[in-house]
Amino acid sequence: MEASLGIQMDEPMAFSPQRDRSQAEGSLKKNEQNFKLAGVKKDIEKLYEAVPQLGNVFKIKDKIGEGTFSSVYLATAQLQVGPEEKIALKHLIPTSHPVRIAAELQCLTVAGGQDNVMGVKYCFRKNDHVVIAMPYLEHESFLDILNSLSFQEVREYMFNLFKALKRIHQFGIVHRDVKPSNFLYNRRLKKYALVDFGLAQGTHDTKIELLKFVQSEAQQERCSQNKSHIITGNKIPLSGPVPKELDQQSITKASVKRPYTNAQIQIKQGKDGKLMKQSKTVDVLSRKLATKKKAISAKVMNSGVMRKTASSCPTSLTCDCYATDKVCSICLSRRQQVAPRAGTPGFRAPEVLTKCPNQTTAIDMWSAGVIFLSLLSGRYPFYKASDDLTALAQIMTIRGSRETIQAAKTFGKSILCSKEVPAQDLRKLCERLRGMDSNTPKLTSDIQGPASHQPTVSEKTDHKASRLIQTPPGQYSGNSFKKGDSNSCGCCFDEYTTNLEGWNEVPDEAYDLLDKLLDLNPASRITAEEALLHPFFKDMSL
Repeated sequence: MEASLGIQMDEPMAFSPQRDRSQAEGSLKKNEQNFKLAGVKKDIEKLYEAVPQLGNVFKIKDKIGEGTFSSVYLATAQLQVGPEEKIALKHLIPTSHPVRIAAELQCLTVAGGQDNVMGVKYCFRKNDHVVIAMPYLEHESFLDILNSLSFQEVREYMFNLFKALKRIHQFGIVHRDVKPSNFLYNRRLKKYALVDFGLAQGTHDTKIELLKFVQSEAQQERCSQNKSHIITGNKIPLSGPVPKELDQQSITKASVKRPYTNAQIQIKQGKDGKLMKQSKTVDVLSRKLATKKKAISAKVMNSGVMRKTASSCPTSLTCDCYATDKVCSICLSRRQQVAPRAGTPGFRAPEVLTKCPNQTTAIDMWSAGVIFLSLLSGRYPFYKASDDLTALAQIMTIRGSRETIQAAKTFGKSILCSKEVPAQDLRKLCERLRGMDSNTPKLTSDIQGPASHQPTVSEKTDHKASRLIQTPPGQYSGNSFKKGDSNSCGCCFDEYTTNLEGWNEVPDEAYDLLDKLLDLNPASRITAEEALLHPFFKDMSL
């Protein structure tokens, strides 16, 4: 009796709560995976139904990407004699404007196929469904490889990005959405491809004819406000629609908060009636970036010639709220200024954030600079803001408020700040964020030369940042990331192998190039052609 009771007691002990929980989690993950696979299978079936001719050429294997305006599938095709060829099929959503679709195709056919710019093989259309067939490039996630890249690999990455940008800029194409997920990188084969021209616009002398006729979201909004005002041709900068979602890749490394706490930013309409948005206080999620907390109060104003205002606001009235923390009724009654602002939050240039109407290829170079900043600092995404004004405040804390104000004047904007925020030293900033020891020697002139002197860590580093900075990167191992707090700029990570090769000898040329890419003035910002000739790439050939 006792033996049987003992057995009865031992049996339930074999099933611990932890084991049950693990089994439940495993079952849940399996169910989620099956549900996902069922969803992908259903999407593939719908695509075959929408564009039946695809079934005659391709065998769709998987859904590998989904965005606001399109979905991407991996397929194989027996296009020529030989083995099956992998193809990427981009299915554009049926609501996409026909001219926008045609413009994207023209960008791919005219500028694509060389210099790291994605080309196009075929295009299929059935009613309002369009599928673009492109070569498939197997690639790594930028987030997954960010901290395992050697310094030489970073140089090669940026060099090849500039080659792609030089190519499209020569044709008068402004990509408008340059970011790591749109620049595919095969690390093993050392192949690159700039993709997704769905938001591209043309310069005033663009060679892509269809880009001259693509209306931007801002222009469409203006047309709806004033139906008698019609915008056509290439007299006004053009762009595509604004993506509704952030780039969904996670953020790397431990959270480093930034000094945008309780930032008060106000964007108002100037006397010329071009810009208006009601005053609001922006909680910038209490971020600190190796500096003491700074309260920023800013206004973005328009300067220039007086223009016709809304009928509710007589031209004889003048604004009386300039340089104050309010928005007067005169400013509120004026028509809101609109300008192209397509792109991904965190990668938009200052002239885009301040609604400058004249935007050039320089906005792509700013985005490339933000990518370079992530590569040098080991943080991705580097900037993360919920709105354009917060993004502008974040830029100020890196590049300086006085410098931002001066640059804004060059493209007709006025920014007011309650406190002066000093510009950061880019080398010290990146080394702190990467977790490099303060005694790490730096190289001043030659990439392969000897180290000269040691950088110092700013005394303004906050305590949380200090704890991260003092952790040597060599202590990190493995290859997995944890998703961090969505309100933070960085994300917690663990078990990541950091490739230290070359990182103890980052030359000054790297930070000089970064400084030129993040030039707040688009007129003086370095071009892709100039970047390729920069001393940072002196031993690399085109």
